[in-house]
Amino acid sequence: MHNADRFPFIPGQPPLTVVDAQGNHLITHDGRRILDGAGGAAVNNIGYGRPEIAEAATSALHGYVVPVFATPSRVRLVERLVDRWLPPGLTRALFVGGGSESVDTAMRIVRQYHLAKGHPDKWRVVGRNISYHGATLASLAVANHDRRRAPFGPLLLDLPKVDVYDADQVIKTIEAEDPATIGGLILEPVIGASGAAIVAPDDYWPKLRAFCSEHDILLIADEVMSGVGRTGRKFGVDHWSITPDLLVGSKGLAGGYAAIGAVFATDAVVAPLVDTNVMHFTFSGNGLACAIADRTLQILEDEDLVARAGIMGSRLRAALDERLADHPNVADVRGLGLLLGVELVKDRSTGASFDGSLTPLVVEEALARDCWIYPAGSGPVPDALLFGPGFTITEEEIDQLADVTLDSIDAALTRVR
Repeated sequence: MHNADRFPFIPGQPPLTVVDAQGNHLITHDGRRILDGAGGAAVNNIGYGRPEIAEAATSALHGYVVPVFATPSRVRLVERLVDRWLPPGLTRALFVGGGSESVDTAMRIVRQYHLAKGHPDKWRVVGRNISYHGATLASLAVANHDRRRAPFGPLLLDLPKVDVYDADQVIKTIEAEDPATIGGLILEPVIGASGAAIVAPDDYWPKLRAFCSEHDILLIADEVMSGVGRTGRKFGVDHWSITPDLLVGSKGLAGGYAAIGAVFATDAVVAPLVDTNVMHFTFSGNGLACAIADRTLQILEDEDLVARAGIMGSRLRAALDERLADHPNVADVRGLGLLLGVELVKDRSTGASFDGSLTPLVVEEALARDCWIYPAGSGPVPDALLFGPGFTITEEEIDQLADVTLDSIDAALTRVR
């Protein structure tokens, strides 16, 4: 066994060393089996250790092909996504290396789209006041995850932020900023890492879809975390029967077996770009990743795992509600499908918070009990937990995860008090 102390970029506590993964469990070098209640980071969807993925990867190992050339795996993936997965109207696909690259690319497309239409002042992209869209400077700027933005303030564009719950307030803010300067609006169907599975009211997306269409503002759905079946629908926007102008995805697209992201667009968005060049990254549309993504989507189809995500999501939500709904330090249990969150507070009656100090302790206590739960929260939601397990999770594993969550919260509270 190699020394894991040398692995961290910044020296410190030696990391957990995972040597294998099967089903919904991570297996460590010392034989522990850790139930992955977060799917890594809402990435795992078809379960770990799938031999079909290894077979697909082996057949695709031919070497590097520049992104502008077509290959069988790239073409198959586009056809499967457009024909069977994407909301109607999203017909164009551009593959990149991950979620941050997807958002960054979408923001560049917004700029190029409006330039091509003769509107150079229409470049600002609006985000929400609780949001996370990636780790590039552009994606950090459009988001509002305070902890992840804090070190990079001087490098970030000052882009407008809008309300999470109230579509009318979003419209008022954009009107005050002047729609003639706004090129895009980016929203997560379910706010993930920054807010722990916040879902807006049912009228939110339809109102903003209509407003964006009226003012030629490109509506971008960030489905990096909520897409590819995680919410119990193929994509999160399907809950509101909305087609965005741009949809970005990653995480579950290849089930965590390969690094891939994507930007999907309508023909109307692509039409003005005919004489422009949307820049590729060197490994955009990596052939190995495309083959693995195509096989992942086939497994999701063959085993009806999107429907299962909805069923098991309801089961997990019920288990968390049963144990936590009346807990004095739990403000809310929320989410859609298998993207669920628990917001933690110091005092439920007043909403007073622990200012981010409780979540790491809960995660640590859960890990000591052989469960991985994702730490979440930012800004007005400083302490929260995020759940995004594989769609193959069983009822027994759900009960274990819910029991460990309750025990870990109580153990962490004992420590902070």
